[in-house]
Amino acid sequence: MEVNLNEAYRLFPAFPVTLVTCGKYETTNIITIGMCHIFSFSPPLIGFGVAPKRHSFKLLKEHKEFVVNLPTKDLADAAMKCGSTSGKTTDKFRHAGLTKIPSKKVNTGSIKECPLRFECITKQEFVTGDHTWFVGEIVHCEAEEYRKEDLLLYWGGEFRVPGNVVMKRA
Repeated sequence: MEVNLNEAYRLFPAFPVTLVTCGKYETTNIITIGMCHIFSFSPPLIGFGVAPKRHSFKLLKEHKEFVVNLPTKDLADAAMKCGSTSGKTTDKFRHAGLTKIPSKKVNTGSIKECPLRFECITKQEFVTGDHTWFVGEIVHCEAEEYRKEDLLLYWGGEFRVPGNVVMKRA
């Protein structure tokens, strides 16, 4: 069966849902990202795609740092709220019921409720069609106790959780 190319991306296996925080601490914004990936192990680089029309795009270009916060399934509603409103007109922390906390190495806020928080300095930006990828070096990571099964994935317009382990690498 041939697939419409504008819908083909929805068939691609899941990416982690991330709540990226950016901008200066006082006015930290949150953007829900469904396209995020590790780009390098050494140095540790993580990247995500953002459309230029997004408010966070301007903040990422201007401030050159961000935090990749990974939410659990309990935060699916907050992730949806952060992805459905603009930070130009909405305080997304208040709107989504999230708590802003200071980051350790960057000057933007982190999300207390997220058990994994990767603080990054932007190292590279590149345009790929309708998105710009921001790749940052992880300069600090905070990890609270969590279960991998509780982290959110994004697949074809759906929030999901990881399934069963099929095999482990030796």
